[in-house]
Amino acid sequence: MLAEIKGLNEECGIFGIWGSENAAQITYYGLHSLQHRGQEGTGIVVSDGDSLKGVKGEGLVTEVFNTERLKELKGKAAIGHVRYATAGGGGYENVQPLLFHSQEGSLALAHNGNLVNANALKHQLERQGSIFQTSSDTEVLAHLIKRSGYQSFAERVENALSMLKGAYAFLMMTETELMVALDPNGLRPLSLGKLGDAYVVASETCAFDIVGAEYIRDVEPGELLRINDEGITSDTFSYSGNKAMCTMEYIYFSRPDSNIAGINVHSARKNLGKKLAEEAPIEADVVTGVPDSSISAAIGYAEATGIPYEMGLIKNRYVGRTFIQPSQSLREQGVKMKLSPVRGVVEGKRVVMVDDSIVRGTTSRRIVKMLKDAGAKEVHVVISSPPIKNPCYYGIDTSTHEELIASQHSVEEIRNIIGADSLTFLSVEGTVEAIGRNEKAPNCGQCMACFTGQYPTEIYPSTVLPHEKELVR
Repeated sequence: MLAEIKGLNEECGIFGIWGSENAAQITYYGLHSLQHRGQEGTGIVVSDGDSLKGVKGEGLVTEVFNTERLKELKGKAAIGHVRYATAGGGGYENVQPLLFHSQEGSLALAHNGNLVNANALKHQLERQGSIFQTSSDTEVLAHLIKRSGYQSFAERVENALSMLKGAYAFLMMTETELMVALDPNGLRPLSLGKLGDAYVVASETCAFDIVGAEYIRDVEPGELLRINDEGITSDTFSYSGNKAMCTMEYIYFSRPDSNIAGINVHSARKNLGKKLAEEAPIEADVVTGVPDSSISAAIGYAEATGIPYEMGLIKNRYVGRTFIQPSQSLREQGVKMKLSPVRGVVEGKRVVMVDDSIVRGTTSRRIVKMLKDAGAKEVHVVISSPPIKNPCYYGIDTSTHEELIASQHSVEEIRNIIGADSLTFLSVEGTVEAIGRNEKAPNCGQCMACFTGQYPTEIYPSTVLPHEKELVR
């Protein structure tokens, strides 16, 4: 699951629909709008009321699906997934939705997030006789549902969900029902909408805009929705006093045209830039942002300071998001392929370069060098988030302190490493205030564990690499 070429990676994206004869085609467009959340694999499973059928593959939505493949997927309901490999790694077998068949019927699963107790549950299930077909933590839920002793399917699902810890937004589909579940902490975004008589569910509201659906509301933490031909029902399978949406959804993950808890992502990022201008006023000639996720913050910074915003960096639109490459050397090479400085904008100028985060520092160093090679007199780097000092165990690809430059070095040391004339990070307090979630969503806070080290859930020892265990409390 992050920052395009700086070493953070997306979680995943999910989309579901119930009650439309064009379910597969609508899901295709929904997944296309969520492509930024994962580019390693994608899949769609449909239900025609009697059976489930799926198509999946490694690659982009447009690479895996064509007109002929979509025609094969006939049904009134569908769930789909775009994947970035976190827990379980890559491989075709881990591409979702996962599809299971038994004498009692079929089940399809699509998951955004990461289960921190997945390994412990797998060991327990294997001792009881389960044989896993994938290395994905998503498969754990299917085994828990199958082994549950409750009579009804809904009760088995609720019982299984109550055993999971961590971040998860699940779509579960049988021949006759679509079920939607969000973890009790609400770490991942998930929204409910309506398209004619059909219900739709998506990781981000931008998917509703693409398919023409009307946003109804966000799925609540700990909520289980059941959608079928009779309509929609809601139950709460778990309560938590520590509701905490991932802050990086606002800072980087989500598309600018999405809304989370009533807060527009673009507006939140502009406010982050404005708050950064308050905390780090700099005398400069131009402001530029690192495309694409930092543009909104850069515009906010420019508006607040009165320094002109300019396109000092151009993104090559014909190169895939290079963060998806698993090797660091390929990511680094991708910087040169993907970004180019505009000499006419930066030459002889004092440049404020706005970015959303620094993870390893490699990309920042290369971009600063590119700007200076293009003639920039000074390059002042301002970051619209606090320093990322702690690993994320909820679906973001930062699992050790060693790979996080801010965990190993002071701000001044990082400035020297990346070659900037100055370096400023936004404060934790400024981040919270700028996003404004406490005002618009007073009953639901923010997960800022990557900045503060305060995790909203227990982190299981089996989740943490051996040499990291003593660092997690």
